[in-house]
Amino acid sequence: MAENAQTNETNQVEEEVSDKILTIPNVISTIRLLMAPLFLALLLNGHDMVAAILFGVAAATDFVDGQIARRTHSVSKLGQLLDPTVDRVLMVCAVVGTLMVGRLPVWIVVLVLVRDGVMILGGMHLLKNYQLRVPVIYAGKFATTFLFFGLFGLLLNMPIIQGLGWTTIEWLPGFNTNPCSWGIWFVYAGLLLGLFTTAYYIRKAVEGVRAYKESDAR
Repeated sequence: MAENAQTNETNQVEEEVSDKILTIPNVISTIRLLMAPLFLALLLNGHDMVAAILFGVAAATDFVDGQIARRTHSVSKLGQLLDPTVDRVLMVCAVVGTLMVGRLPVWIVVLVLVRDGVMILGGMHLLKNYQLRVPVIYAGKFATTFLFFGLFGLLLNMPIIQGLGWTTIEWLPGFNTNPCSWGIWFVYAGLLLGLFTTAYYIRKAVEGVRAYKESDAR
């Protein structure tokens, strides 16, 4: 979430969006959605390895449904809503689960949830009131990938590495002296990149709203 990842309208024809519900991409998204509570239940019952693998499969196949939809020309309105929803559900289940098993501090969970809430609600507001959609950028996708990979490491919980010992603050895993999962460093990278892209999206949203109001006033 830096090159624009959105399709170039001058070079490609806009994909037709259908009202179909039962499509292969939507079935894949639904299966991914069902994996979220399953890996969370496995994690809370002490099955770290299986939970991590299940989460890894659900997260790694993020691009599959979208690619199939575009290549088979089966992009649907439901799919456009379902795909990002599944990503958010996976993210929420992962951060809440790792918090509950004591591998992630509260402030990271709050930061992830607040950022997602701002992005979702802000996007809905822009679309409803200004017919504005801020284009996704590659950095945003990298931020999500880093977070997913880091959360996979925290779910797997192996190998455990020694903290840097730069501080004694308990809520800074990796920087303090306590042993932690290698995944925490990818979580930090995802958070930093996510904050940068959020600032970018907010700036673009403000510019878009300003342009909309100026054109409406003419």
